Amino acid sequence: MEAEVNLWVFSHVCLRDTWDPFQLNPIGAEKESKRRCFQLAQYLVAALVGLAVLASAVVAKGSLLVLSTLSSPTSMRSPKEKQFYMLMLVFCLVFPNILVFLKSLWRCAFKSFVKPNMRTMSFIFAIESLVSLGTSTLVLVVMPQFDVLTNLFISGGVCIVSAILQIIYRLQRETWKIVFPICSLILTVAGYCLLGIDYYVRVSSYVDRQGADCFIYVGIGIFSSLLISLCWWENPLQATNSMQETLTELDGFRDFVFVISSILRIIVIGNYLAPGTNLVSACLLSQAFCSAACHWFGVVACKIHSVRMSFAVPVCSTGPAVLLLGLILFITQAQSLEGAQSGSITEFCESLVHLSHKNTTPVVLLEITRSICRTSLNSYYLQWPFSMLALEGVCMWSGFVTCTYYVWKIKVQRIERTSQLFVRRLYESAFIDLSLLLNTKMKVPRARNQESGDDMQKCVIYLCATMWHETYDEMLKILTSMFRLDRYRGDPKEEHNDCFDFECHIYVDDAFMTEKETGKRLVNSYVTDLIHVVIEVYRVFTNKEPDDVSIIMTPYGGRMMFVMPEGNMLYVHLKDKNLIKNKKRWSQIMYMYYLLGWKGYIVKNPQKMKRQHNPSRESMVSMYGDIFVLPQHDNDYKRKFISDDNTYILALDGDTDFQPKAVILLVDRLRMYSNVGAACGRIHPTGMGPMVWYQKFEYAVGHWLQKTAEHVLGSVLCSPGCFSLFRGSALMDDNVMKRYTTTATRASEYVQYDQGEDRWLCTLLLQQGWRVEYNAASDAYTNSPEEFKEFYNQRRRWGPSTLANTLDLLHSGPETVKRNSSISRLYIFYQMFTVSSSILGPASVTLMIAGAFQFVFKIAGTTSIIIASVPPVFYVIVCFVAKPNNQITIAAIMSILYAFLMTASFFSIIGDMVIQGTFLTPTGLFLVSMAIMYAVTAVLHPEEWAMIIYGLMYFICIPSGYLLLTIYSLVNMHIVSWGTRESKGEVKKNHNILCDRKCTLCCWDMKLQVTQESENLMLRQIAGQTLQQIPALAITNQHSLIQNAEPEAKVDTKPEKAVNKSSGDKQKGMLGKGNDAASMSSEDTLYRNSITPSLSDHGDREEDDDLMHSIITLLVLLDWVEPVKEEFLKKLTYANMKRNLQEQIRYALRNKQEDDVCEELVLMLTDTLSRELSDVGPEDVVPQTQLEELGLTFCISQARRILRTNQMEKLENRVKAAIKKTLTAPQIENLDEGEQDFWNKLLERYLTPIVDTKAHTEEITKELKSLRNKAVFLYFIINVLWVVATYFLQAIGTDVLSIKIPKFFPNGTQSDETLNVEPLSLMFLFSFAILLLIQFLAMLYHRVYTLIHVVSYRSSEKDYKERIEVRLTELNNILVEDPLHN
Repeated sequence: MEAEVNLWVFSHVCLRDTWDPFQLNPIGAEKESKRRCFQLAQYLVAALVGLAVLASAVVAKGSLLVLSTLSSPTSMRSPKEKQFYMLMLVFCLVFPNILVFLKSLWRCAFKSFVKPNMRTMSFIFAIESLVSLGTSTLVLVVMPQFDVLTNLFISGGVCIVSAILQIIYRLQRETWKIVFPICSLILTVAGYCLLGIDYYVRVSSYVDRQGADCFIYVGIGIFSSLLISLCWWENPLQATNSMQETLTELDGFRDFVFVISSILRIIVIGNYLAPGTNLVSACLLSQAFCSAACHWFGVVACKIHSVRMSFAVPVCSTGPAVLLLGLILFITQAQSLEGAQSGSITEFCESLVHLSHKNTTPVVLLEITRSICRTSLNSYYLQWPFSMLALEGVCMWSGFVTCTYYVWKIKVQRIERTSQLFVRRLYESAFIDLSLLLNTKMKVPRARNQESGDDMQKCVIYLCATMWHETYDEMLKILTSMFRLDRYRGDPKEEHNDCFDFECHIYVDDAFMTEKETGKRLVNSYVTDLIHVVIEVYRVFTNKEPDDVSIIMTPYGGRMMFVMPEGNMLYVHLKDKNLIKNKKRWSQIMYMYYLLGWKGYIVKNPQKMKRQHNPSRESMVSMYGDIFVLPQHDNDYKRKFISDDNTYILALDGDTDFQPKAVILLVDRLRMYSNVGAACGRIHPTGMGPMVWYQKFEYAVGHWLQKTAEHVLGSVLCSPGCFSLFRGSALMDDNVMKRYTTTATRASEYVQYDQGEDRWLCTLLLQQGWRVEYNAASDAYTNSPEEFKEFYNQRRRWGPSTLANTLDLLHSGPETVKRNSSISRLYIFYQMFTVSSSILGPASVTLMIAGAFQFVFKIAGTTSIIIASVPPVFYVIVCFVAKPNNQITIAAIMSILYAFLMTASFFSIIGDMVIQGTFLTPTGLFLVSMAIMYAVTAVLHPEEWAMIIYGLMYFICIPSGYLLLTIYSLVNMHIVSWGTRESKGEVKKNHNILCDRKCTLCCWDMKLQVTQESENLMLRQIAGQTLQQIPALAITNQHSLIQNAEPEAKVDTKPEKAVNKSSGDKQKGMLGKGNDAASMSSEDTLYRNSITPSLSDHGDREEDDDLMHSIITLLVLLDWVEPVKEEFLKKLTYANMKRNLQEQIRYALRNKQEDDVCEELVLMLTDTLSRELSDVGPEDVVPQTQLEELGLTFCISQARRILRTNQMEKLENRVKAAIKKTLTAPQIENLDEGEQDFWNKLLERYLTPIVDTKAHTEEITKELKSLRNKAVFLYFIINVLWVVATYFLQAIGTDVLSIKIPKFFPNGTQSDETLNVEPLSLMFLFSFAILLLIQFLAMLYHRVYTLIHVVSYRSSEKDYKERIEVRLTELNNILVEDPLHN
């Protein structure tokens, strides 16, 4: 009753009169604005990441300098201590190789392995050996011989090879930028020269008794730097076109190369190992950890679009920051050293020798100070040469900054792949700052068809929503979401930051009905509601009626085409179940073949694409009046330049609510990762009531833990069809689309194919090698079942199909692992464990209920198990003997009783912990840890933390959700109906009702109707037939047809095959030229059979026969067209035209400098409209002839005069286009011959409605029941064995067979008592705890990268601002050349 009231209200809102101008704005129709808190959070995250990069780089570099100083031969440490510090230096160099070795070994063993090219691999090994030799020589041999300042400066020379290659290959896009690598080379060479001069002065000045052997170390250091600079040879070469193929080949087996090269580098560096001690130093951990952290934070900084502030600035500032920090520490701490009050630096340095034997002296400070005393500052003769050391540092620092100038201008996309940001996965911990800069790619590669390598790849998104008996509110959500995306995208002829175009397609199942009185095939109330919703949403977003509407007759039913406010297209496909298969999977096949198959064929055959202007569609132009192709063909034209990899389909349900941000975040996943075939977002159930509360927490836990674990460990198994983005090339892959069209013929196929089509499609993608991902920041909202019955029927479909598809994937596990790099053997084992847990769910819940009986009623363990097993067995019997509705009623009653028991059990467990005085028991510890884990998880999802409130509801409903629902799903597996949104069919209201009464009798609602059937079918047909569109001949022939009809004839609404095959073939050929129909409804069959004799009396003339077939077909097909057209003709009433004209003019002239002339035009044109239509009622539709006169009056005499008066003739074409949009009536069109032929063949091949015979139906029912019995028996045996095993362990006694666990109190003291736990329960509890821990750790990992993605999106989010300037000159030139407006 409530639904009927809402329908009445909303219908009347859409059909508002002039005295009823009020409208109901849907939630979310307002423009999205950037939230200040998100902007602040974005800057805060960028600042924190930048600080983390700087701090970790400073600590890593400083720790390395300290270790090299402590291991120096001139150090005052003991020989054993020097050996230990040298050992730590070796570990710091080896640590990155160990990390890369482990990661590459994992990928080779469990992901993908490509056989390497031995020639290329040998070259790589030679380079890696030379780099390792140079690194170990410089760090372990040369740096200990130098002072700390020289060690800080000399590392800047590792950029010399990169600078040389940039000069040789001329990689700069602007010629003048070659100055940067030339300056880098000059500065680096100058730095090396100053280094040699500085040491010459030291030797000649006898500074710290340095000998001539130091020149040998200077030469070795320079040579080592040259060897180290070979490490980044790929970066300059990768930016050249000549080496692209070779380096691309290397990317294929890079993991295997890293495995071998890491071992090789460890061996080369390990040759410098010396016997050491087992001491521990903070420098070791800080250097190794901070270098890895600096590398990771540097990657994060690039991914969040903060390359300059959080990456380039901190990394370039590392050297000066270390120097500044060292000076500050020296100035503040040197006062504590004896000799600081000495008159000269030389006396101070001599006093340091005596401090080495004092334990109170800080070791690091003493050694650093002693190292500084080895510079020219400690010269007895000349101290000015110290300036050369400082100048050396400036040259080296300037050299690597100018060599990596491109980092400051690099363009990155959101969540850019690390392999696209950096050349090598390996970083050099000894030169972490230089490694990050030199490893950053000079040119980020993109698709080969892009002119600019840094441009974002353009893509086309097809939004495809399937509708099945949605309510008005639900339709309002999906239409509002689509119009929001239209506003976000803007005019499709303009570029967008996110580089995408889109179309909206809505596929309405069961869109037609048969009117009893006339036998007409009309659209039903769901389609009528949808039309009203489109009109209402259009009004909300534009304050006017839909501008461009086309009604198209198609072989599958019909189509409505709309141009959305910003120029993007919306198509509504009306499916007639008599002509095409209904239900969601077949709608998906329908739009996949249409959008990927047919439109893809058009792209490959441009001659099939329409480019000519349609005179009847003059209004279909942008706000500036420019037309290149018709809007409905614009995306087809653009797709010619876009590959199938960048063609995406967004699968939606008819009640999905989403923001543009959610779509863009999913697009990012597919755009960045070529192996991702599908991506899904976070689905939020909406509604009210206890069932919705239960589902809110269930969905939250499923996404927080289960989906994130699948994403991190392998691949998501199910991308829900209510909000998922699919890659076109993935759907078009072998064994995906073709197999998805398979019609179920066996019992198992009915369960796997038709009960869970989304999961089956994802299974096909996974088996073909594609990855499915989950994006937690992409939020979508969909209605969830609010009634217990609807919820159970929905899960009755989901449960068996989920199990069937998972078992199918596990069965093909070895083959899938070979094909899919995202699925490993460990992941298959993980899924096997989760499936086993779900299968044992009923037994586990039964044992939990038995434990509740023990806690609450103090019953013995064996007795409680018997009592707990009685209700499930009873419900199994009920499900076998009772009807489904009675089963659900009994399940609801049992669920309430179980909820009371679970509530009592919950408080009893808490009470038991209080009595025991500790929660450190297996049950208490598990309960507390789960509560803490869920609480932490909720806090880490700040926008969803309130979901934790519904956790208690979820807890007390566990028996219903995991025990009763499982039994209901299994026992009713043979029922393959949809179960939700079912409709008994709809007919037009009978106007011959004499009595219609409702009454209540003994709590039963009864409805009494007395109707008067007309005895003459001819009168009923004449009363409802619309003949104005048919020629006179058609009217005459139809009257003769009606007169020949039998009065008692009834119109059959069921589909049936054509009796005469030859006439059907003739009709199919005739309709291929533009009229409907791949197949005929039963009404058409009746007309054909009735008219054939009358035509034969005229001499079997061929022209008359074809004419009559076309007339009769048109009669049938036009039945639904005219009522639909009348809905949109209301825009041509006086009241609507006045409002539409005002909004069209204001929209066309929306720039601020045009405000005055805009208001003058609005005032003048509305006055003219009122004067010209003074004799027309406010709700009357203006005739076409009068519309043409109005157009001439407005465009020629009125608007042109005002524009000339204001000297704005250049706006004439825009004003003319706005007026024509206002005066254009909805158009009735036909498909072109090519598309008509496509639909006919598609219907014939895949989508012809299935007509099952009675024998086939009985056979399938028998097979389904047999499958049901096998599944129930298997489930029953497994769960009974688990319960029986636990029962016998309880019966044997805990003293005989149990695990004794010591009892601890919360303060840590141990009790004299022990806790006895049977092994089976402890093993299951322990296994479940491990599973939750794995999911929790995966969630933490996933949250970090979700935060990165959100921050990167917020930094490039579109800001809605009014446009001030427009391209007037360009567009008006186009309009002048456009013959349509001349």
